Amino acid sequence: QVRLVESGGGSVQAGGSLRLSCAASGDTRSNKYMTWFRQAPGKEREGVAAINTVYRTTNYADSVKGRFTISQDNAKNTVYLQMNSLKPEDTAMYYCATSPAVFDWFNSTQYRAWGQGIQVTVSS
Repeated sequence: QVRLVESGGGSVQAGGSLRLSCAASGDTRSNKYMTWFRQAPGKEREGVAAINTVYRTTNYADSVKGRFTISQDNAKNTVYLQMNSLKPEDTAMYYCATSPAVFDWFNSTQYRAWGQGIQVTVSS
């Protein structure tokens, strides 16, 4: 089994930056797709950014393109989400998830392992 642990969340003012980390441990051999999701109160969980860890291809939700960057450090089994120019609407619980294969990068039902989530709050 794989275990995912998020870190780096917190509170920031609009326009600020945060970097989230997702550290994987255990059986990481099948962590081909690593994706960040977020869920705000009263809203559905949505995919934010994803990376194919083999080919290093990435995918972003339109709402974060140009502001967020997903990256990986294979030596540390860690995926990062650099979030710049944060907006109040980015406020949510952020989760990382992994899957060996997906048809839709941002379909949460395709991910087999999830972290516990970390809060990001952006104030205006």
